[in-house]
Parts: sequence; C-alpha cells; structure tokens
Amino acid sequence: MESATPWRVLPEPTALNRYQPLIGVRATQRLLRKARRLSGIRVLHVNSTPQGGGVAEILSSLTPLMNELGILTDWFVITGSPEFFTFTKDVHNGLHGEPVPLVRESLALHANVAHANAAQAQLENYDVVIVHDPQPVRLVELRGRQRWVWCCHIDLSAPYEPAWQYLAQSVNRYDTVVFSLPEYAQPLAVPQRFIMPAIDPFSLINQDIARPESGSHLERYGVGTDLPLVVQAGRFDKWKDPEGVVAAFHLASAQVPATLVLAGNTASDDPEGPAMYDKLQRCAGERIIIIEADDPLLVNALQRRASVVLQKSLREGFGLTVSEAMWKARPVIGGNVGGIRHQIVDGRSGFLVNSVEETAAHIVTLLQDRIRRHSMGRRARQRVRQDFLMTRLVEDWLDLIYEIVHKGVARKPARVLAA
Repeated sequence: MESATPWRVLPEPTALNRYQPLIGVRATQRLLRKARRLSGIRVLHVNSTPQGGGVAEILSSLTPLMNELGILTDWFVITGSPEFFTFTKDVHNGLHGEPVPLVRESLALHANVAHANAAQAQLENYDVVIVHDPQPVRLVELRGRQRWVWCCHIDLSAPYEPAWQYLAQSVNRYDTVVFSLPEYAQPLAVPQRFIMPAIDPFSLINQDIARPESGSHLERYGVGTDLPLVVQAGRFDKWKDPEGVVAAFHLASAQVPATLVLAGNTASDDPEGPAMYDKLQRCAGERIIIIEADDPLLVNALQRRASVVLQKSLREGFGLTVSEAMWKARPVIGGNVGGIRHQIVDGRSGFLVNSVEETAAHIVTLLQDRIRRHSMGRRARQRVRQDFLMTRLVEDWLDLIYEIVHKGVARKPARVLAA
C-alpha cells in the first residue's frame, strides 16, 4: 500500500469503551478531559511504511484512538526509491552503533525524497506534525508554522557519531524530540521528552482468540504442537539476532526436545530483510521452522501457544513483541538491552540475557518448570496492563501536544526532561 496523500484511520465506535474495563472509569474520563483541551487541533503522523514494523503497528492503533477522542489525526507514509531506503537503513544501523558510509550523493537523495513527499503530505493542513524515525526526518526543512515533533524509536545509547551528527542537523530544527527512554537522550538544542511505546490489546495481533482457532492458524503454516514451542516473532533483522536464537535453541533442545519457530516479515523500508530471511532458511529443519509472512493472527497464535517467547535483540529501542507476548501471559527471554530492560523484570516476568548460553539455560529452565512459566506469565500480563497499553501512550501524546500547542516549548540547549 502506498501513500499519495495522508489517510485517516477511522476509529471503531466503541474503541475507548473497550479499554474501560482494563484501565478503569477514572482513567477513561481523564483521557476524555485531556482530549477536550485539544479540540480543533489537527495532527499528522509521518513514517516510512504502512505495515511490517513496530511504528506502523503503533500508528495503526494510535491514529484511530486519537480520532475517536475528537482530535483530527491523519497518517502519511513517505515513498522513495530502493536507493533511498538502502541509505536510510544504513543510517538506522549507524544509530545502533555500526560504522556506515555517508556519501554526499546519499545525503542529497535523503533531502530530495523528503522534499518530494512534503507537497503530497499537505503539511499546511495541520497544527502538529509528528515525524517518526530517520527516513522522513528531513521533511522539517520545509516546515511552516506548524509545531514539529521528531519521535525516534531507535536505541540511541551508543550511536555511530558521524551518523548521529548528520541526523542532528535536521533534528535541531524540530520544536521537540521524543525518545523512548532517558538513556537515549542526546546533546540537542531542543527539548527532549521520553515516551515509551505501548500495544493495542484489541488489534489482530493481540486480541483474544480461542484455542481451536489458534491451532488452525498454526496448522495452516505447518507448525506442529507435539513438542513445546519456542517462538521469536518480528522483522528478520540482524539486530534481533535470529542467528543467536538458532544457536541457543540448538543448545537447549539437546536437553529438552522442543520446536523453534522464527516468524517474521520484510518491511518495505528494510532492504536487508530478504537477505537475512534467506540466510535463516539454511538453518530450517524438522524442529526449526522459518516463516516469512505478514500475518498478525499467526503471530497471535504462536505467542499464545508458545511455552517460551524470545526477543534476543542486540539493540532494541523498545520491543513491542515483548509486550505483546507478556500480554498473552507468556514468559519472555529478552536481550539485556535498551527498552527490553524496562519491560521485563528479570526473574519475575521473564529473563534478561547477555549471551547465547544464558538464553539456552533459561529456555531449558522454563521448559522444565511449568509452574514457574505460568507464574511469570501472570506477572508479565499484569505489568503490561499497568504500563504498556495504548491508552497510556495516547495520554502521553495528549499531554505533549497540549504543552507544545498551548504553552509553547522553550528551545534550550541540551535540556533533558523526564515525562
């Protein structure tokens, strides 16, 4: 799906009402009250893919919820050439700390694509423009009188300095910058805020499905359930360390028989995905299943039927798949990095790991101890309910939008404020 003009994701008529049993009447009323303060404000979200990534998953739920709250909210997806997305993936890798080339022609292409998309985005129709991640960051060079927010979903704790310095030239043109965590803060001339992402419990990937239905989804993809399932879902991306997952599974399955399923997709803004998928296919076997599919119901079924869910990331701004699995009362073994550290309480709602060997040991522990799996899973679900549901995310955005529209945000150097 390509975006020629912004589109508005229409809300379900009862979306907010469905949340009320989870968040309570007071929280629901507070959301409505905060939304009324923004009556008449028009908001545009901009990113680089309509599906296949965490940002798209967030926006597909955040946009209709903001509309239901009475805030006219659209979502625009930029388009670009394969060369453009190859360069922006290099920038993405650079922000994760990998040395990458930054040649003059690529920098010019980044600007040209952003400028070409600006007219289609109809920026003049909005009061607030929220730009997500590096791909569309240079749209701000054509800013008008709108308030501009750059939201970075990437782990910026140790970026490759030339890549960050290149990006910072554009980031400093924004009114406010949003990072997922305070440890991602950077020396900037604009205020910084910190908003952790969240999940939609009613989306296809998270909604309740009966056991027979989940079984039919697994059967359709040839996933047997005769042995316990160990699952990692998400993009086929080297930063998710799928090869490390395979190595850990080999060690663990030598002690406890199980089936590993790696389910992922190759998003349109990630040119490295197909190569990683092809490499993983060489690891496939009777007990290692590699599935390339953009099927949220499959992920839902896999996470619900899994005995253990993995997210063995090497760098991770915030792991949506971690919160998704936790919401389904599954213990998650996650890389001890970035946002995952703030999602999993080590030893209570899952495990944080630093190596293949640690990962394997915890897989064995959980497969052998059903009672511990269930108790961890219950605590995991409660943690998501308290901190990582979409209503908390939309409230954080309502507070920030109110601040920058009605109060203004002073541009002070290197100021870091916790939300």
